[in-house]
Amino acid sequence: MALKAVHVSDVPNLDQVPENASLALYSSRFPKGVEMNRGAPRIPKFLVIGHRGNGMNALQSSDRRMRAIKENSIMSFNAAASFPLDFIEFDVQVTKDDCPVIFHDDFIFSEENGTVFQRRITELCLSEFLNYGPQREPGKEGKSLLRKTKDGKIVRWDVENDDPHCTLQEAFERVEPSLGFNIELKFDDYIVYQEDSLFRVLQSVLQVVFEYARDRPVIFSSFQPDAALLVKKLQNTYPVFFLTNGGNELYYDVRRNSLEEAIKVCLEGGLQGIVSEVKGVFRNPGALTKIKEAKLSLLTYGKLNNVPEAVYMQHLMGIEGVIVDFVKEITEAVSDMIKPSGGAEEDGSIMQEKSKPEFSQRELSFLLKLIPELIQL
Repeated sequence: MALKAVHVSDVPNLDQVPENASLALYSSRFPKGVEMNRGAPRIPKFLVIGHRGNGMNALQSSDRRMRAIKENSIMSFNAAASFPLDFIEFDVQVTKDDCPVIFHDDFIFSEENGTVFQRRITELCLSEFLNYGPQREPGKEGKSLLRKTKDGKIVRWDVENDDPHCTLQEAFERVEPSLGFNIELKFDDYIVYQEDSLFRVLQSVLQVVFEYARDRPVIFSSFQPDAALLVKKLQNTYPVFFLTNGGNELYYDVRRNSLEEAIKVCLEGGLQGIVSEVKGVFRNPGALTKIKEAKLSLLTYGKLNNVPEAVYMQHLMGIEGVIVDFVKEITEAVSDMIKPSGGAEEDGSIMQEKSKPEFSQRELSFLLKLIPELIQL
């Protein structure tokens, strides 16, 4: 294999990939009831997960795909379900009256008579939360919905296809049942949570999941280490992953500051895997070996996951799945990567993949050394 230059575009085309033998996840595309670490048959595969459904909203982006459908909505989830996805990822918070709702930001913004108001999601009752944005009842208008951007600007939350806010229960009831849910347990980075507070929130979420999930695959994840550890203690039915920025940002809680710390959290609490910002892995590819040695799974998120070549590279590295915004483009690319050859055979639960090219350990090691240049450190 020859590499011409140090650019993402020069990574090999997405036509074939080596087999990933370390997958420890299950997929909704295959027989229901396949669970983690239960000895059930699995097919080695590469997961694609829709970020906040069919992709997050970036309201100031010039790319229309980032404003096409309201994120974290039933409409977005079902739009994502029309593609060959394994899971959708979405953010769950719990209202003041103990109802799990789906919303990413810690605060919700609205404008009235020229004044901008903000409320914390967890300080709202369910009825108050649902009163923002478009309403279900014909002719009824809710409060205007604004959003605070990363650079501090307050902008109107305008998308081409809007949809009302929804609860976790509604997602289970109204989204294509074969689509798995990656439920991110959302907490404020700047609040120190006591265990009783975490317990109340997690119990509310688990009550809905156990009542409505049925055969739907579910994964829990959280950036909040204590929440991730506690939800694992409270149930042993669904896998729990620890979310980390992988060292791209530093936090007061040192457990959040590196992949090595993430491994420690997982081993301490018996968690099944890590979800890392992809640049954290590319900057520290040696951590992948430690993650595999710890028998943990690894998923990634981040803007680079919208680049097919970067996704291909992760598959080569043995990363087991990606959370993406450009669902259509990446599912097509991954399908080209791993689709069976013509006349593929199925033997029970085992699908025969087409032959893969051979990459020597030396070539892969060279690629790993190249990665920091690929992301222009």
